[in-house]
Amino acid sequence: MNKMRTNTGDKSSYERRVGKRYKAPAAVASGFGESAIESVFGETVALFHCLRATAEEIHRQGETTSGKRGVLRGLDRFGLQTVPQMARARPVSRQYIQTLVNQLVEQGYVEFIENPAHKRSPLVHLTQRGKDLIKEMNRREEKILEMLKIEIEERDLRLTARVLRKLRACLEDKEWKRFHKSGRKK
Repeated sequence: MNKMRTNTGDKSSYERRVGKRYKAPAAVASGFGESAIESVFGETVALFHCLRATAEEIHRQGETTSGKRGVLRGLDRFGLQTVPQMARARPVSRQYIQTLVNQLVEQGYVEFIENPAHKRSPLVHLTQRGKDLIKEMNRREEKILEMLKIEIEERDLRLTARVLRKLRACLEDKEWKRFHKSGRKK
């Protein structure tokens, strides 16, 4: 059986990994609610904050913010994209992504190339320097992950990923968005 091992309760070990500045959200201490879905959403939010703090700790010596790392990883994973395409894939504005991309261009991590499908919206391309930075970020993260002793079966982790993917799909569904927007207008 494939098992990943993690230290699930040693606070001092956790503090050594991510630093004492991270405090768990109040919801973690008090529970998330009665229903299963409330529990999943609460744990997801708590995990998000924990992962964010951990990423900042891992990459604090690096030159890139979480937003820039996200843009670089998106380009590495999905290839050439326009700024509007990148913005549509995230809950942020096109202007915010444009600012990040412009900074990454200045740092030499990405470059604009001609887009044959749209003259006014160039494609953003990772430079070799950008690819090297991603390799370094991945190396740092893998080093930290190797220190964790996660005692969760691989099949359970894959099931968790499938459940979260389904929940995300529900929240990204056009019908849900239409319903949600109509409820806010009242």
